[in-house]
Amino acid sequence: MVSTETPVCDFNTPAIDFNLKGVDGKMHSLESCKGEKGLLIMFICNHCPYVKAIIDRIIRDTKALGDMGLNTVAIMSNNPEEYEEDSFENMQKIAKNMDFPFPYLIDETQEVAKAYGAVCTPDFFGYNANLELQYRGRLDASRKESAAADVKRDLFDAMSQVAMTAQGPKDQIPSMGCSIKWY
Repeated sequence: MVSTETPVCDFNTPAIDFNLKGVDGKMHSLESCKGEKGLLIMFICNHCPYVKAIIDRIIRDTKALGDMGLNTVAIMSNNPEEYEEDSFENMQKIAKNMDFPFPYLIDETQEVAKAYGAVCTPDFFGYNANLELQYRGRLDASRKESAAADVKRDLFDAMSQVAMTAQGPKDQIPSMGCSIKWY
């Protein structure tokens, strides 16, 4: 497991279209996922200890962001042959067991992760209503273990700002996680 940090946010970069199968068996596109105020695209997986440490917080924060008109979609781009826990069947199980409030999609060719420049799990891309990148940072100070319950909610605060102003914060702390497992 290689620990990797995300690059700095390249403000206003347009979101890239995709058409990926969800754990619900339906196809999902950028257009079908976006919300009135924007879209949070997360690259996550099932096996990563960084994701496991924050998945409850991701669910909490994405529900609250949804109430603000910001939708969320999660994409799993890892090679499931390397990590069985990341198989489509296991994606379906975890999404159901944890009651994900967002579509969970599989990027079987890894083309979407490459197009976005995703480097790790979790990797967060926060877009405004015009689908211009405004946030590329961490969820909070958690690493392989959850941070204290009262820690600053970086992603939530940034995306709340995007919902209100269409602009993300200038100062962002990179996300850290396991490197994406490429074919």
